[in-house]
Amino acid sequence: MLTIRLSRIGKKKKPYYRVVVIERTRPRDGRVKEAVGTYDPLKKPAEIKLDAERIKHWIGLGAQPSDTVRSFLRQQKIA
Repeated sequence: MLTIRLSRIGKKKKPYYRVVVIERTRPRDGRVKEAVGTYDPLKKPAEIKLDAERIKHWIGLGAQPSDTVRSFLRQQKIA
C-alpha cells in the first residue's frame, strides 16, 4: 500500500519536509518511490510546492495521502 506523506530533511530546530510517495510500512525517512513536492514551514506564509501531475498519477495508482498532505492538496486545489 502506498501513501503520500511528509519526510523530514531539515536540521535540528529548522524543519523542512519533502512530500514523498512511500510504502506505508517504511520508516518516515526511509527509501521513497518518488519525491513529489516540498514544504517549508519556516517561511511566512509557509511555502508549499507540489507537482500536481505526479500526485494525480500516484493517487490514480492507489496511493493515499496523509491528513496533512490532503490538507495541502485542498489548499492548492489539486484533489
